[in-house]
Amino acid sequence: MFSKYKTIWHLVVFLLMPVFYSEDQRCRLPITELSGMTQPGDIMIGVLLPLHVGNVYQQVHFKEKPPRTKCTSFLRGGLFVLPSKGSRSGGHGDFGLSFKQPQQKISRRFYFEGFQHLQTLRFALDEINKNDEILPNITLGFRAYDSCALLQYDLVGTLQMLTGLDRHIPNYRCPNGAPLSSIIGSAISTHSVLLASILGIYNFPQISHYSTSAILSDHIRFPSFLRTVPSDTFQSKGLADLVVHFRWTWVGLVAADTDYGQLGVQLIRQEIIKAGACVAFSEKILTSYPDRNAPHIVKIIKTSTAKVVVLYVAGYDLVPILNEMVKQNVTGKTFVANAGWSTTTVFSLDKFSTLLSGTIGLALQSGTIPGLKRFLNTINPSMSLGRAWIKIFWESAFNCRFISDKNETESLDTNVKECTGSEILESLQNAYSDVSQLRGAYSIYTAVLVVANALKDINNCKKGEGPFSKRLCVNIKDFQPWQLLYYLKSMRLRLNSGKEVYFDKNGDPQAVYDIVNWQLSPNGDMRFVKVGSYDTADPSGNIFTINMTSILWISGETQVPNSVCSQSCPPGFWKAARRGEPTCCFQCVPCPQGEISNQTDSFSCLKCPWDMWPNPEKYSCLPKPIEYLSYEEPLGTALACTSTISSLVPVIILKLFVQFKATPIVKANNYSLSCLLLLSLAFCFLCSLMFIGSPKHGICLLRQVAFGIVFSLCVSCILAKTIMVVFAFMATKPDSNLKKWTSPWMSYMIISICLLLQFILCVTWLSLDPPFLEQNIETQPRLIILQCNEGSPTAFWCMLGYLGLLSTISFVVAFLARRLPDSFNEAKYITFSMLAFLSVWVSYIPASLSSQGKYTVAMEVFAILASSWAIVFCMFAPKCFIILFRPSMNSREYVMKKGQNMK
Repeated sequence: MFSKYKTIWHLVVFLLMPVFYSEDQRCRLPITELSGMTQPGDIMIGVLLPLHVGNVYQQVHFKEKPPRTKCTSFLRGGLFVLPSKGSRSGGHGDFGLSFKQPQQKISRRFYFEGFQHLQTLRFALDEINKNDEILPNITLGFRAYDSCALLQYDLVGTLQMLTGLDRHIPNYRCPNGAPLSSIIGSAISTHSVLLASILGIYNFPQISHYSTSAILSDHIRFPSFLRTVPSDTFQSKGLADLVVHFRWTWVGLVAADTDYGQLGVQLIRQEIIKAGACVAFSEKILTSYPDRNAPHIVKIIKTSTAKVVVLYVAGYDLVPILNEMVKQNVTGKTFVANAGWSTTTVFSLDKFSTLLSGTIGLALQSGTIPGLKRFLNTINPSMSLGRAWIKIFWESAFNCRFISDKNETESLDTNVKECTGSEILESLQNAYSDVSQLRGAYSIYTAVLVVANALKDINNCKKGEGPFSKRLCVNIKDFQPWQLLYYLKSMRLRLNSGKEVYFDKNGDPQAVYDIVNWQLSPNGDMRFVKVGSYDTADPSGNIFTINMTSILWISGETQVPNSVCSQSCPPGFWKAARRGEPTCCFQCVPCPQGEISNQTDSFSCLKCPWDMWPNPEKYSCLPKPIEYLSYEEPLGTALACTSTISSLVPVIILKLFVQFKATPIVKANNYSLSCLLLLSLAFCFLCSLMFIGSPKHGICLLRQVAFGIVFSLCVSCILAKTIMVVFAFMATKPDSNLKKWTSPWMSYMIISICLLLQFILCVTWLSLDPPFLEQNIETQPRLIILQCNEGSPTAFWCMLGYLGLLSTISFVVAFLARRLPDSFNEAKYITFSMLAFLSVWVSYIPASLSSQGKYTVAMEVFAILASSWAIVFCMFAPKCFIILFRPSMNSREYVMKKGQNMK
């Protein structure tokens, strides 16, 4: 059965081959082949490199055979000239431009960095072929094509290498010659996606040294794709971490409208938002437009309040954006660069130096290759290997022209010097000769070493210990692509730098980036200074490291730029979102009463403990001041002194009454009741002292009770005096039976009954709901008011109302008896005293209800003093005046005479 299929296959091939090789153009499709550069070897490596990064599109009218697209890289005044409107390069790379020494005239330019990569590949193969420990008696060769950063050229070059002929024939492989081990390329993610789709069908190893798109990490879609640069998934996370590290919460995003740009910027957006930052704007660079939509994008960047812009784009797509920024005079913006342009030297031109100074971003990890500098300087136009490309490089590098090869080099400027071929490469200072920070070159150098070491593992396989079925090994000169792919995926290589290279299940290496900062040197040159690293495989777990002191920002400033939608809320404030705006746009609202925020940008405030209160700035809680009517404060001192001094006045009057108790004026006013009244008044003044000072539990129990009982005694005495005056007058009338009620025991009985009722009320109050010590934080939240809670407000007002009742009865009775004869009458004095007494306590009610804290207590003390003084003054001032200053009036004749006059 097998031989049958084999026979049929040979017949098909035998019949088709003449078609492919027929000289008759009608027998095959007209196809354009690429001419590349070949270095023979026992095992070959395919290479796709962009040695030109531009192209010229010509209008096609289909009146003649459409011309072939030409590879070129034009500069005008040192700036990259983009394709005409409607043209499309077929993809956008992950690599940057590297041009220096701008020319004023249009001339054909070579991509020096790409040519350096090609020579680095030669250098790596030269090292491997000279090292007998790697592949003894086996040499590695290569076949390289210039992709011109064009998708069609990458595809044609790949198919030509797979075919094994000088033309591309899909699904055909000529087995003659050295086996093709793998293909290194493409440098552009969009191109690599297509190539990986094709190569994956055959499980043919593809190793890219520059394609970083996260799409290529799909090992199911692209099973044979590997790369020596990290996936954009890590880069996007690193760029987002960079933004968050500098506390930039309001950033703009600009990316190319390709898979590479849009997928990368989408990952950045997700990481930025996850970290709590916000995107001010997100714009696409329209790569199908000749100006890349630059006017619109730059207008958005210029007018936005975001001071930081992440540019996720390949270098050559960024040139028109930067030109427009210079045109519109954009200033004060800090740019965050992805690896696609973070080390691109074309932007170091003076025109962009001020604009890009202070740029920070991620770059592929740099490395050193010992001996490469010397090797790069060994090329010469007389070399047979790659002579055509070397001549183009030579003309571009030395700004000269090979006269004999003018048709080949196609120089546009005839007024240039002639190239001799003896120019000194060591004198050059451009991207080709710069080996100080090798990134792309180091990546392709690593790719070659990876292939060589995988082949070494195949060659070193011992019989019976192979990884394939029946533990077979593979013949180094006759292996299948999928067999090499197995060794590539399981290979671990340690480079001279100590870095270990291996691939994960997705074909990705370890993610390690340099953090670079664009700084202007004193002579005006742009330098890419490494200021940190982003290493996801760091064994210590310190993934993100950065030296802040070595960073220079815009205009050489060392202060980190501030890019926020709203300024940070200081402690004492909380962030309140603005309706309809991102979370990073907010307003700072002071914390409510009694709450604090002790952190910057707090989302809420914290309540202070009940016994604490915020400081004026509301960022910490302080113990609340304790307030009470203290002896130390002026108000308390004044009231205490007044109470003490006032209590002496009734005592002095009492002494005066005792001294003049035999005089008519004292006898006429009921001497015994007057003495009891004076004693009670002295206690009334002194009971106010119980309201001053720090409240205690015992004081809270007794002070209102003492006040009520003492004042009840006082008012009861006045009531007894008033009633006795009325009884005495009525007893003098004929046929009156009231004479027996005028005895002293009647007065004491009235006092006792009145006092007993108040006593019962107070005892009931103390038994059921007594006063207690209270820390009041409701009245004044900023203070702890140390006060006596009256327990039952009803009992307190009943006690006070009972005093009002006794006072009112006394007032009414005295008022009715005010015109009785003076010899028996002091009713008018009682009337005035009770009127004043009632006025004080009626005024006290609204005053106490409107006051707070210690002032409520002060109002009650004032009412006690004022009402006591009203009684003292109205009741005893006239008598004392007569006793002391009008002794002549203190006689029975005068009293009787006055009484008769009243009649």
